[in-house]
Amino acid sequence: MADEAERPLRADARRNRDKILTAAVRVFAAHGLDAHLERIAKEAGVGSATLYRNFPTREALVEAVYRNEVANLCEAAPALLAEQPPLEALRAWTRLFLDYVTTKYGMIDALRAIAATGNSPYGHSREMIQVALSALMDACVAAGTIRTDISPTDMAAALEGIALTSAGSEHRQQAERLLDLTLDGLKTGA
Repeated sequence: MADEAERPLRADARRNRDKILTAAVRVFAAHGLDAHLERIAKEAGVGSATLYRNFPTREALVEAVYRNEVANLCEAAPALLAEQPPLEALRAWTRLFLDYVTTKYGMIDALRAIAATGNSPYGHSREMIQVALSALMDACVAAGTIRTDISPTDMAAALEGIALTSAGSEHRQQAERLLDLTLDGLKTGA
C-alpha cells in the first residue's frame, strides 16, 4: 500500500483527486460533519467509487482536505510576493488565512476525532504557516513598510484570534475590518 501512495498519479487521476478535494472544501464548509460523501462526489463530478478509491474513509478525506488547504495557503506566500508589493501580498495572504480557518472550522469536529485516534492531521502545519508568514513579514520589513518590533509569532497569534472570533461567512466583513486594523497597526510610523 505504501508503494501505491508514493507512486505518482496519472493526470486524469490527479484531476479527479483535485476535484474531490475542491468539492470537499465547499461541502464541509457548508455542512460540517453532516456532509455526505456522495454529495462531495456529485459536486466533484466523479462517481462514489472514484471518491472511495482515493479516500477510503471520511477521515482520510478530511485529513487530505486539511493538508491540501495548509499546502495551498503556504504555497500562496511566494506567489503573492512575486505578483504584488510585500504589504499587499501580506494583506492578500491574510484573506487566504481567513478562508483556510473557515474551512478548518467546518471540519473541526472531524479533525478532533482524527487527532483523538492518535493520528495528528495537524503535523507540521503550524510551522509551515509560520514559515510562510515569516517570509511575507520579512519582505515587508525589507521594503520598510512594516514595523520591526512585531514578530511573526505575534502576528500569527493576532490572525488566529481574529479568525477564531470571526470564523464563518456571516462574520467575514468584520474579520476583514479587523485584519485591516491589524495591518494598519503594523505599518511603519503607525
